[in-house]
Amino acid sequence: MNEIFDAIKESSIRIKYLIETGDTGKSELENSTGDTQLKLDIQSDIIIEEIFSKVKSIKAIVSEEQENIVNLHDDGKYLIAYDPLDGSSLVDVNLSVGSIFGIYENEFNAANIIASVYVVFGPRVEMVITTDDVKMYRLLNNEFKFIQDIKLNEKGKLNAPGSTQNCWAPFHKQLIDDIFNDGYRLRYSGGMVPDLHQILLKGGGLFSYPGTTDRPKGKLRQLFEVFPFALTYEKAGGGAVDGFKRVLEVPTTHIHDTTPCFFGSKEEINRVLKVYSENGK
Repeated sequence: MNEIFDAIKESSIRIKYLIETGDTGKSELENSTGDTQLKLDIQSDIIIEEIFSKVKSIKAIVSEEQENIVNLHDDGKYLIAYDPLDGSSLVDVNLSVGSIFGIYENEFNAANIIASVYVVFGPRVEMVITTDDVKMYRLLNNEFKFIQDIKLNEKGKLNAPGSTQNCWAPFHKQLIDDIFNDGYRLRYSGGMVPDLHQILLKGGGLFSYPGTTDRPKGKLRQLFEVFPFALTYEKAGGGAVDGFKRVLEVPTTHIHDTTPCFFGSKEEINRVLKVYSENGK
């Protein structure tokens, strides 16, 4: 497993340089879910695949930017699903972005995720590795140095409500309004990685991306985004649900499946479950 973490560290240093010097424009291509790919997305994907292809313990990979699973080493043990540059459309306005990695065994599904990594590219580059616990590292003099363990409080103060608001269910809108009325502060950049990272480092809160009338199954991808962060939040002492159950109990039928998702400290997650059990279907 350490050689995978080392490969992610190597790719992150290269992606940091790419972000600082690369072309932030759009390409003429679309990814598997119909989003126009930025040139940074494509180049980041190439960097990661090139580095992973040298790691013998990796059996196969799948990227949000590619349609199919890429087989690497028949004798490998691990499967990796990754989003090479989540939030890449924020680079041209100089907001933080990130990379997300879910490490699986046997099959790409929630039951088989065993570790996750995400990297924040902001004023500083920080990496969070989740195994049995959650540890944060920072890039200092071109090396990732351990900074701290991450644990969530029982209750937080931040609220990061995602998706198109005019497509929310009325009860979901009421939930978000009630949370703000209870004194929570809005923190939402449109980047999943920095927003979830902020909630983790500030001790708690709620990040939500519900099912909506235009996207009943949500927008965020299970294997590349949702499951890796669900593992992190659970190991940090919080939770991750789809409104009704743990996200890590959500079945996967296709590698690019999406799901509604809520991440947070325990009090906020219990609040979501209560509201959805009373109103959802």
